[in-house]
Amino acid sequence: MIQVRKSQERGHADHGWLKTHHTFSFSTYQDPEHMRFRALRVMNEDVVLPGQGFGTHPHNDMEIVTYVLEGALEHKDSMGNGEVLHAGEFQRMSAGTGITHSEFNPSDSEAVHLYQIWLYPEQKGIEPGYEQKRFPDSEQQNQLRLVASPQAEQGALKIHQDAQIFLSKLDSGQEVTHTLSTGRHAWLQVLRGAVRLNDVSLEVSDGAAVSDVEQLTISATDNAEIMLFDLA
Repeated sequence: MIQVRKSQERGHADHGWLKTHHTFSFSTYQDPEHMRFRALRVMNEDVVLPGQGFGTHPHNDMEIVTYVLEGALEHKDSMGNGEVLHAGEFQRMSAGTGITHSEFNPSDSEAVHLYQIWLYPEQKGIEPGYEQKRFPDSEQQNQLRLVASPQAEQGALKIHQDAQIFLSKLDSGQEVTHTLSTGRHAWLQVLRGAVRLNDVSLEVSDGAAVSDVEQLTISATDNAEIMLFDLA
């Protein structure tokens, strides 16, 4: 079964400095039909204006993955990390027993466009952790590149949940395939362009929840970028 979450059906808020879309319930957007999918709790697509951002705020017991599509995001946290995340880079923050952090757009002219993703951890109360990484374009082009997993194999980010996250940049007409093991589920998020997931058409910012399907074929109907989650 493939259930599509159309981009225009997501929760939306325009705060002036921040334009945000929520795939799942978040902040003032609450929809009991869209609270989570498996361990995936938050899928927010944000655009932050130059010189603006999120002031210092706390998190605990959540695996937070950030991916920048355009622009840059400056991060500072209570673990002593102070980094700038550029377009094409990933950040993994394990909130664990508790952290505080801030996120700002350091540019005076360019907005930052990003996805922020939260997954429930397998275990509460872990030690907080942080990673930042860029993966070579050649390893993402027309193939699925593992970017996060519990074992951090192939140089992936380490997340504390039974989930794998893949990224792919597809030329129009190209396809990638992925096999789900028995009892596994998937979420596909279209970051750019348009694709077909098996026989289902998806456009930019659409998402799709997949259950009881073994073989996934993702075909680009336009130049596209996708993120695929393999979930317990």
